[in-house]
Amino acid sequence: ESIGGFRILRLLGSGGMGTVFEAEQEQPRRAVALKVLRTGVASRTVLARFEHEAALLAALDHPHIARVYHAGTHRPTGLAGDLGPVPFFAMELVKGIPVTQYCDERHLSITDRLKLFLQICQAVQHAHQKAISHRDLKPSNILVKSHDGKPVPRFIDFGLAKATSG
Repeated sequence: ESIGGFRILRLLGSGGMGTVFEAEQEQPRRAVALKVLRTGVASRTVLARFEHEAALLAALDHPHIARVYHAGTHRPTGLAGDLGPVPFFAMELVKGIPVTQYCDERHLSITDRLKLFLQICQAVQHAHQKAISHRDLKPSNILVKSHDGKPVPRFIDFGLAKATSG
């Protein structure tokens, strides 16, 4: 199956508002995390919140915050015919593990944990400088992967984020 130029590869997770798939973008070809609003929950409030999340993420440009590549709508059809437009957005696919799991599995020292925490704080500061509050900071929303032997954290899931001014 595909959605708006993205070929679905597998389910990554599901939450109250949407479902996240690993997908492949056709042009340019790259792996992405594709967040799709659940059909049947598309009230005006939920649609606005979903679109708000995509807009907030798109405003952030930081090496420790997953980037948004594309946002759009898809018109799925089912047995009942046209199900109406379903919003989605494609973002950087972060192949990592929750920060606490990363620290525990690698038996990081206090010093190394603090270095990782500093990177996380820099991402939070960047969001705050853009007047965005994540509002759901927890280990499962901070994924860490190794790059050249060093931990690289990435914030994901800004579903509860809020613009704090403007």
